[in-house]
Order: sequence, then C-alpha cells, then structure tokens
Amino acid sequence: MKKLFDELSYKISKQTTQQYSTSFSLGIMALSPKIRNPIYAIYGYVRLADEIVDSFHGYDKEKLLVKFKEDTFQALEDGISLNPILQSFQETVKQYDIDRSLIIQFLKSMEMDLQKIDYDSDLYKEYILGSAEVVGLMCLQIFVEGNTKEYERLKPFAMKLGSAFQKVNFLRDMKDDYQILGRSYFPDVDISYFDNSVKSSIEKDIEQEFREALEGIRKLPGSSRLGVYLAYRYYISLFRKIRRTSAAKIINQRIRISNGRKISLMMGCYLQYKTSFL
Repeated sequence: MKKLFDELSYKISKQTTQQYSTSFSLGIMALSPKIRNPIYAIYGYVRLADEIVDSFHGYDKEKLLVKFKEDTFQALEDGISLNPILQSFQETVKQYDIDRSLIIQFLKSMEMDLQKIDYDSDLYKEYILGSAEVVGLMCLQIFVEGNTKEYERLKPFAMKLGSAFQKVNFLRDMKDDYQILGRSYFPDVDISYFDNSVKSSIEKDIEQEFREALEGIRKLPGSSRLGVYLAYRYYISLFRKIRRTSAAKIINQRIRISNGRKISLMMGCYLQYKTSFL
C-alpha cells in the first residue's frame, strides 16, 4: 500500500530533522501534531540540498545538485518518488499547494553556493531570499492551511524571520564558511578585515528584523505559534551569545547553544504561552 510508503517517507524526514537539528526538532514538537509531518518534510528537503553544497566534498556537487533539481520536479510532476525525502516533500507541496516559484528560488540559492561569488547588496538579498525567506514562506503556507488572506498578511513577517535566522547562521558559521568552503556572504565585507565595528553593524540589522518578526509570530494560528516562537527564542539566545563574542573569536570558533539551554528555553516558552504572553 502506498500509505505505508508515505508513512515511511515522513518518518525518514523526521529522523533527518532530528539527526541534523536539535533546535528545529524541539520547535517542531511544539507545533500541532497535524502539521508536524509537513514541516519535517520541508526541513528534510532543504537539509538534503544543503548537504549537497556544503558537505559532499570529493564528489561532483554540481552534478548532484542538477540531479536533485531534476528529481524534485519529476517527483512533483509524477506525484511520487522512490526517494523518501522527495516523496514526503512532494506530498506536502501537493497537499498545501505550495507555490513552485518558492522551490525554484530555493534551488537557485543552492546553485549560488557552488559558485565563487563576491556578494554585493543585491546578490546578498537574492541569496537570503532563496536560502531562507522562501523556506519560511513554504512553512507559512502550511501554518495557514490554504488561507490566502492570512498568508499575504503574515508573509512579510515570515520573510523577516527567515532573513534574521539566516544572518545569525552566517555569523555562527563564519569560520567554516570562510576557512573550509571559501565563502563570505556579507556584502562588501573583507573577512580579513572583519572587526567589531563591522560585526556591530550587521547585528543592528539582525536585531531590527527580529523585532519586526516577533510581531508576526504573535499573529500566527495557535497550531504553529508556540513552535515558531520557540525557534525564535533559540535564535535570539544564539544571537545574544554571538553579540557577546568578539569578531576575532567569531572567525575562529563556531558559537553554539548547549542542549541543556535549548531544553530550558523550550520550558520557558511553554510557560509564557500558557500565561498568554503570545
């Protein structure tokens, strides 16, 4: 029965999420059970593409990404894939009528990661749009369950949150991005001259986006509000730790939040939710 294969596919997407991200796994567990599997499917798909461009050293990444892109659209056309990650993803896209243009934009940013790019302001915005903002919009289409009016109302906030998350990732991962992958995303920034002044300017931009995104989180449906708020709180905690860390240290050390701290954040968020803070 195909139902058995679908269950297996979603289970593999869930395991992929749990294997790669404790923080997002905790956030998804705080969502309503009815939307957890679709969000696992989105994360699993995005993670697979990220692995191609970030981790599969020694392989033809460009060839792998081209095949992944072809397989994605073949799965969407056929309504099935023997790749469980793609199977759960295409089922989710179909169920929630996720806009294909979001998928195209995401894959375009993944292709950008395979090129040596000197990012200016426009390319920086384009990369963040595809790598983070559209992923937030895919999730938003699930959160609002097809309500177009709500999607349009919450769209700007979802994009701000995705952008803030990604910029925090850029700071957190600066060591590996620069030293291993040879990337630098911040526009017109020479990493060899990255100092506390440059870092502070980037942080002010992120802080403003977090502030605007929180307004949108409070407007989310009850089925998703707590889970998204938990992810927000995790990233705010990570961001604050980064702010306390010098630019010199950021370049040479990946900043982390302990699993114990993540559990503490989850408990605190739940208490705030129960006391109607959100």
